[in-house]
Amino acid sequence: MRFLPKEENFFELFNQAADIVVRAAEAFLDMVQRYEDTQFKAAEIRRLEHEADAVVHQIARRLNSSFVTPIDREDIHNLALGLDDVLDYIEATSDRLFLYRITQPTQLLIDMAQVLVNSTLELRLAIQALPSVRDPEKILSHCVRLNALENEADGILSKALSCLFDGHTEPLEVMKWKEIYEHLETATDKCEDVANVLETVVVKNA
Repeated sequence: MRFLPKEENFFELFNQAADIVVRAAEAFLDMVQRYEDTQFKAAEIRRLEHEADAVVHQIARRLNSSFVTPIDREDIHNLALGLDDVLDYIEATSDRLFLYRITQPTQLLIDMAQVLVNSTLELRLAIQALPSVRDPEKILSHCVRLNALENEADGILSKALSCLFDGHTEPLEVMKWKEIYEHLETATDKCEDVANVLETVVVKNA
């Protein structure tokens, strides 16, 4: 049984954007696990970010031309921006690895990248469940998991910063790595922000 207006193109576009987010996170994890051809790999992540931008622009155009939307217009707008934000921070982190001439990723960065991949996978599942918004558990279970993953990323960030400020790292390297760690952790924060929007959608449509 359908509960939402028959305007499914928004859901299709959200699924496309979520797929790109997952691909970008996986590309970043591959980049730090197999740290070679970093300029090429950063360029591929940048291409994915541009691909996501195009989908977000499609959502905005469709939003401007639609009289009936399956969920609140504000929530559609916030979901699109949130997915784009995740991509922006993944791209920014990959660029910094190349631009700052990082010779080798740390294990903590790899661990954080894995948490990011897990977050984007949960985010995609939550987005895919949007048409079933009247069955809230299909969405909320993934939101709970996203919150737990964001806490896991916070813990890795705290450990990473503690290692940086142990007095054995050159000040310039501290500055570089602090920014890299914080950008990547922000990407997981942005995943949780999208989860918060999804929870709002569930409440409004319950």
